Amino acid sequence: MLALRLARGSRPLVLVRRLLVAAASAGVGFLLLCALAYASGHPTRSTGAVLRLLWCFVPLAAAVQFAVAVARTDPGTRPRPGLSAVGLGPVRLTVLAAVSTALSCTLGSAVALLLFLHLRGDLSGLPFDGAAAGLLDGGAPLPVAAALVLLALVPVSAATASALALRSRPIPTAPAPEDSAADTPPQEQPVPAGPPGGLPWGVALTSLGLAVEAYLSRGDGHSLLPLPGRLDATPAGVLAGWALTAIGLAMAGPGLAYHCGRLLQAARPGAVRLLAGRVLMDEARRIGGPLGMVCAVLSAVVAAYALHGTGPRPFGPLTTLGAVLVLGCTTATLLTSALEAKQDRAGTARTLLRLGAPVSALRSATVLRAAVLLLVFAPLTWLIAELAALPLTV
Repeated sequence: MLALRLARGSRPLVLVRRLLVAAASAGVGFLLLCALAYASGHPTRSTGAVLRLLWCFVPLAAAVQFAVAVARTDPGTRPRPGLSAVGLGPVRLTVLAAVSTALSCTLGSAVALLLFLHLRGDLSGLPFDGAAAGLLDGGAPLPVAAALVLLALVPVSAATASALALRSRPIPTAPAPEDSAADTPPQEQPVPAGPPGGLPWGVALTSLGLAVEAYLSRGDGHSLLPLPGRLDATPAGVLAGWALTAIGLAMAGPGLAYHCGRLLQAARPGAVRLLAGRVLMDEARRIGGPLGMVCAVLSAVVAAYALHGTGPRPFGPLTTLGAVLVLGCTTATLLTSALEAKQDRAGTARTLLRLGAPVSALRSATVLRAAVLLLVFAPLTWLIAELAALPLTV
């Protein structure tokens, strides 16, 4: 009940983020139901049905990652001083965030079920009844228990992941009164965190993924893990190589973002460059991973379009839906992580403004951080895409 009241009284931007989580859950639920309908309509093609179901876990993972990022930025579940006195301690807030995430995802799953049944022609009285009956195997019965289990995957996974991600969130301390500040000895300021340690491993995994792709892509063209739609001839080595490359870029992202911050502070920096570099170094661990995943997804999209995007209707509708979900969720996760970082440094920004720093300087620092990240990660994305598509075009 408390989660519903917080959702009703949330600000419009918070409601938009929760609706986006529900939309992502609806898309993933629709893909899962499509895989179930294919298995029910083609009982002799069990291998193909299992592979279609396995491929649905890629957008499922992207949607769960986005749901966790939204739960971390929810102002209604952020720890604040004094909430423990009214019974809202860290455990209660974590449970509240998990319940709110589960409610949003459950709403999306319900929409997916209604839309799926409507397009199959199982629900009458609405326009476009049975418009996609052939694509969704409308003549085959749909197991109710299996459908409910598949639709529960997104809410349960997102709620569990949100609870695990928020269980160790620190509680901010209340500021000390001004009259007792003189009696309190000055505390030692924390030492800034060092560079993330995943950059060498990320570079190694990315190189290994490209090497695996180049070595295993030469064969008879048959795939152990065919994509649904028109990508049935994609070699399994390409898929395994891209998975390793995506993990490597996600591991290397924080290190690359950290060194981008150091690059901004090189060669006698001014106040704006110094501020932009320090903030980017502090935020590297938070935004580096999502930034690396966006780089991996974009490189896969560019490589896939270079290989299959020239023919008429190269991608099936379900493959297109899955690609849109993965790309949209990873991009939204990056933007949400950036918003979380902005919320965490709001106190620093207020302090700088109180000390007389102009607002234009803070805006210039933000633009400078975005520009240097784009300058580094955009060529990297293009290079990975070219190297990924090269073995399949020679």
